[in-house]
Amino acid sequence: MKDRHDNPRDTPPEEFREQLHRLADWVADYRANLEQLRVAPNALPGSIQRALPSEPPNTAESFEKILADIDRIIVPGMVHWGHPNFLAYFGWTVTGPSILGEIITAPLNVNAMTWRTSPAATELEAVVIDWLRQWLDLSTEFGGVIYDTASVGVMHALAVAREEAAPSTRKFGLTSRGLPRFRVYTSDQAHSSAEKAAIALGLGEENVVRVASDSDFRMNVRALREAMARDLAQNLKPLAVIATVGTTSTASVDPIPEIAKVCRENNIWLHIDGAYGGGFALLPEFKSLTEGWAEADSIVINPHKTLFVPLDFSVLYVRNIERLRKVFTLVPEYLRGDTIEAEKNYMDYGIQLGRRFRALKAWVIWRSFGREGMVAFMREHLRLARLFGGWVKGSSDFELSAPISMGVVCFRFVAAPGSSIPDTKVDRLNSKIVEQVNESGNAYLTQTKLRGRTVIRIGLGNVLTTERHLRVAWDLIRETAHSLNGR
Repeated sequence: MKDRHDNPRDTPPEEFREQLHRLADWVADYRANLEQLRVAPNALPGSIQRALPSEPPNTAESFEKILADIDRIIVPGMVHWGHPNFLAYFGWTVTGPSILGEIITAPLNVNAMTWRTSPAATELEAVVIDWLRQWLDLSTEFGGVIYDTASVGVMHALAVAREEAAPSTRKFGLTSRGLPRFRVYTSDQAHSSAEKAAIALGLGEENVVRVASDSDFRMNVRALREAMARDLAQNLKPLAVIATVGTTSTASVDPIPEIAKVCRENNIWLHIDGAYGGGFALLPEFKSLTEGWAEADSIVINPHKTLFVPLDFSVLYVRNIERLRKVFTLVPEYLRGDTIEAEKNYMDYGIQLGRRFRALKAWVIWRSFGREGMVAFMREHLRLARLFGGWVKGSSDFELSAPISMGVVCFRFVAAPGSSIPDTKVDRLNSKIVEQVNESGNAYLTQTKLRGRTVIRIGLGNVLTTERHLRVAWDLIRETAHSLNGR
């Protein structure tokens, strides 16, 4: 390795093989010992950066030294999202097959932009997308494309809606054309990706209308109709509705069939954000989730939330996907030789030219577990959510804040029955409970607001999380609450 400056070369094959074996042991040891680590670090802001050299290296460093610094600096500075006591967001998970899939993908390092540059990557992507379509029982009218996240998916879906409502926007843009202000409707519980898409597409953040939700945190369809009527009276143009299957805070499910009817009556785009909840449609007992999906123009599913694919992996389905291609297809001369019109070129279905070979890891994982294996994991997460909800309901000083939906539980410390503590103080207590639990390193939670009140939220989806881990977290939450409340 010493002659690398004078004679540049990659790692010699035998040395690389040895490093791979060492790395395999490192990965296996990390997985085996993950539970012994703090879930979140006790690092102060800037401490990790200060532990690293401020100047880039001029000479080569050994793999041994790099791996040692990963153990010394990086791992202790991580929030370990795969930890069995990481109960935040949607219980992100990593599995043995998912790690293998990522390892296989890395050395191939393919750019899945056209069929000619990546025949296997292109066709495997089509296969994986169709497997998921079949599991979701979507009709063949829906074609799909893999992106990184659902936020990118909704932006692309709304770009198609915008083009159909204002033809030639692709060519001329929105300005100086006498177009109305377009409005996008979604519930007050929906993801913030709606506003970000509106910003990126020139629709404007304030043209995303947040519609009130009902007592179960589902979009109120009557309120949706009223919001549209007010906008039409002011010469504003309804463009699309984003309905959610598994909202970010409570995993509630909007009444899709009723919303679809409103969209048909007004001839506007219906996008279904099933980023989290859509994957549960694999379970026969959740078949009702898909009611109304046949009326949608676009649907997004994030297998990296529910279907055991590691970040990042999101699929956007569009009814007649040629609508999406027409908006984004663009072939510069330098790609002309690698473009075959008769074949699918995924660069035509979004803003990206360079595209990772994401389909491979999903293909490895879904073959390794099969639908039956994934359903078994999901049912266990549902069982754990109901179990935790039972503990909350059986407690005298905690209460559920929303119906338990899928693997999400929202609950709140309420001190004691008949307590005269002001709501604002109880809000601060709940926020402090989350902060102190997370600072302990023994579990990791999130908080949100429902009906203006601060609540604690857990999400279950990690294959490593067991009933034992959940009990540890519940005991810690209760002990922290009682300590903060002076009991």
